[in-house]
Amino acid sequence: MQPPDDFDPPIGPAITLQPGLRRIVAPNASPMTYRGTNTYLLGTNELAVIDPGPLSDAHLAAILDAVQPGQRISHIIVTHSHLDHSPLARPLADRTGAPMLAFGGPEAGRSAVMTTLARHGMAGGGEGIDIDFAPDVELSDGEHIIGEGWQLEVIHTPGHLGNHIALGWGNTCFTGDHVMGWASSLVSPPDGDLTDFMASCQRLRARDWKVFHAGHGAPMTEPAARLDWLISHRLTRETQILGALRERPGTARELAERIYVETPAALLPAAERNVLAHLVDLSGKSMVTAKGALSWDSRFYPQG
Repeated sequence: MQPPDDFDPPIGPAITLQPGLRRIVAPNASPMTYRGTNTYLLGTNELAVIDPGPLSDAHLAAILDAVQPGQRISHIIVTHSHLDHSPLARPLADRTGAPMLAFGGPEAGRSAVMTTLARHGMAGGGEGIDIDFAPDVELSDGEHIIGEGWQLEVIHTPGHLGNHIALGWGNTCFTGDHVMGWASSLVSPPDGDLTDFMASCQRLRARDWKVFHAGHGAPMTEPAARLDWLISHRLTRETQILGALRERPGTARELAERIYVETPAALLPAAERNVLAHLVDLSGKSMVTAKGALSWDSRFYPQG
């Protein structure tokens, strides 16, 4: 269920998606960010800026230029603290006086097993962590953020990152990087946790949403189908990993090389992280075992 590659928005201008909601795409296109980070402006008078994006003078100017006469930015909300989502929050707050709101700093919401992996020296990968990120206001799961003419429900959705949140706006959900239409979300230990990720998918699936607006890519108008695909995709990968382990034990790297046979060598490190995320999840479910403490070099065996 991978969508066609037809999302090619203009970079910089604020595009109206529906009354009271506009999107600005940041100039940071890459294999990890697709066309660039989506920054959302919600409201008609008091504006919430959702995911201000990476450090970029051009993007900061684009956000400020989108504020029309009679409008002001009243809230700056960050779904998670990756370098393509959160760094511009502080400069924007300094320019507007609006507070920065998020679930917490870079390690907030991190699971116990990932905390242990990090303590033993495992470093993050992928998009990179905004290690200096510190919100002015820390949000709680289930809390409501209220502005003039709009209200957002905070839904803690750890998995892609421990401090990741989604934001419910009626039957619309801003999903950050947890659910995207152009690719499956990166889950990279120790910052990403697949057990948490799957639980967050199921939590979102239990709701009746009309549209998802993601941190990258086009709106998703069939949210339930997209979540079903994402859950199925992960379960299929789990089956592949278990099958490979039954053939012979291996490390995450060895298993990635055996499973991702058509993946270019340059992308194998990301594949290895994905396999490790599954192995940690499978270990927690007592479906695989590893000799010694979990690490990059652990050799995994099927259990049972």
